[in-house]
Formats: sequence, C-alpha cells, structure tokens
Amino acid sequence: MSRVYFNPPLDHFPTLWSPLQNMYWNAVYYPNWRIYRDQPPASLNFDVISHVFYAFAWVKDDGTVYLSDEWADAQIEVVGVGDVPATKGCLNSFAMLKKKYSRLRVVLSVGGGGKGSEPFAAVARDPARRERFAQTSLGLVQQFGIDGIDIDWEHPSDSQQGEDYIALLAVLRQYLPAPQYTLSSALPAGEWALQHIKLGHASQYLDMINLMAYDFSGPWTSKCGHQAQLFTPQIPHNAEAAISCHSAVSYMVRQGVPTQKIVMGVPAYGRSFTGTQGVGHSFSGQAGEEGTFEYRDLPRPGSTEHVDEHTGAAYCIGGDGGFVTYDTPQTVRMKADYVRHNGLGGLFYWTGTGDASSIDQKERSLVYSGFLGLFPQ
Repeated sequence: MSRVYFNPPLDHFPTLWSPLQNMYWNAVYYPNWRIYRDQPPASLNFDVISHVFYAFAWVKDDGTVYLSDEWADAQIEVVGVGDVPATKGCLNSFAMLKKKYSRLRVVLSVGGGGKGSEPFAAVARDPARRERFAQTSLGLVQQFGIDGIDIDWEHPSDSQQGEDYIALLAVLRQYLPAPQYTLSSALPAGEWALQHIKLGHASQYLDMINLMAYDFSGPWTSKCGHQAQLFTPQIPHNAEAAISCHSAVSYMVRQGVPTQKIVMGVPAYGRSFTGTQGVGHSFSGQAGEEGTFEYRDLPRPGSTEHVDEHTGAAYCIGGDGGFVTYDTPQTVRMKADYVRHNGLGGLFYWTGTGDASSIDQKERSLVYSGFLGLFPQ
C-alpha cells in the first residue's frame, strides 16, 4: 500500500482533516468521568483529533452492552461552546461536535480495566450472548449517532479466550459493516498477553488495533524503568525493560497484522518511582494518584526533565514525584516519525483529558505534537 503524505497549512485549522489525512489517526480516549472534573467534550481540540474513543460502556453477563454512567453519558447538562449548542449527556455532546467537525469519528469503547472486562470471557464464549452483544452495541451507536465500537477486553487470558475474542469480533463486524462503521480493539503490548490471540485473523475484522504501548514498568516490576519507551535498550535490566513500542509492533507484524492497522498508544500520564536512583535500580514506593501524575501536571515542581534519545523515553527527577517516566513533545514526535516511516496507522492518547491543553499550551501538548509529527511541514 503506497502512502500519501499531506502537509496542511497550520493557519487554516478548520479544514485540516482532509480525505488524504484519514490514513493517519490522531485519536484520544475520553473517559466519561472527566465531565465531573469540568472537562466537557468541547474542551478537546478537534482541529488536531481524528477519532474519539468514548470510555466506557460495560457489558452485562447476558451480553447486553450498556452505559456505565447514564447520568454522565446521556443526562447531565453539558454547556454549549461557541456554535456547539448545549445538550444533555456527553455522548449527545459528541454527536453535536461531529456536525461541526465533519471528519471527526466517535467510537464507543466497551470494557476497560477491572469490572469493565470481567464479563467478556463468558459472553464471548456463548454464541447467543455474542449476538446480543453485537445487537446492543449497534443499538447504542445508532441511538447516539456515533460511528462504531472499540473492544477493550483486558484481556483474553488463554488460547480458548483468544478464539472467542475473534468470534466476537466476527459477529460485531456483521452488525457494524465497514466503511460505514469503525471497529477497533485495544490490546496490550506484552507478548505474554498477545500470544493468546491469532492477531492476523483478528485484524481481518478490525479497522485498527490500538496498541497500548505503555505501562511497561510500574509498581508491579522489581526495578525502576521507562513505562513507554519507543526502543528496547541495548542491555535491558529485566524482562519488562525489554518491552518497547518497537518490540510490540514487530511482534504484531510477525503475527500477520498489517502495519497500517496498528495505532500506537501514548500515555498522557507519568508513572512515579520514589526512593530510587533511576532506571534499573530498586525503588521504595510511588507518589501521585495511585502512583501516577497526569501529564498536564508534569514535570513536577522542583524536578528536572530529561529525554533519552536512544530509547525514545522521557522522565523527570526530583520534587515530590521522585523518578517519573512519561512522554514529552519530543518523544511523541519521535513516535510520530516511527509511525510514518514504518507505515503504521497513527497515534492515540490515553487520555486526551490528561494532556496539556492543545489550545492554550500547544508547544507542550502531546496531542498537538503528535499531529505535527504525523503531518510535518
């Protein structure tokens, strides 16, 4: 597949998303609970966003897909911004935004960590429940006038669940035919999880695979490490440190996934390690909210920010966070270059709401930096 690169005029944002650009996704996840933190859908900069994954809908034991927070999703009063009118519920607000930004696609993400993924194994195992899953997914997509479904099952844990996952995708594709509807799935980067899925087969049903290329290191690892490094260091200090964006992409490609169907994930948060001398050393704890800081709050006050250009990773040291590993505009540009040069499908960010504002702080925004990297001047 040949690729056409389009260089948009940066002073003319309303028309940036042209048909030529649809081969690269610059996508964000929007968690529905952010409406309670004064971050309505219109707070995102849709001039540089191609897709929004609305997180999360959940699934019942009988296969019914339902809204996880009906108040936030469909009832809360969402204020209007500019020529986008006020409406009730975040999903309806996104439907309004789609009318203004005609290239924007909004996809309902089903699952997530913990409770959100627990019913998947039993539902995917049973043909009748798979059918109900697909029917009710389509119903929600049609009800809110959005564009598709994203499966965030974290994650099939054996080969049988891997086969059931593919069977679920097959039924969903029947109900959500391309190109009218988007069907994507978020998958982890570690081979320990991916090995259970015949990825090449799964990709036949999917428009894109959202590769969750982050959380390589954290409180579950024995040593401090980069959480979203682009490349594996020459001498990784442990097995977790051998995982990188590149290693995960390479594995998927070897398993038969077309490169253009891989969207590389970028964390809009940092993971903290306290009481450590840095990468490869032990640590005593974590700081922040459950060991993390939102990117908008990084680098920490009193810390120094660094970029490791060999691995494509960034971090800050000092202040109240200790060692915090995260992405910066520089590393995101490196990842965007990797996407372009290796024919990947684009970038996504967990989450768009954790990023620095791409309206007020363009030079600091990850989403904005990714856009400029995907479509260089």
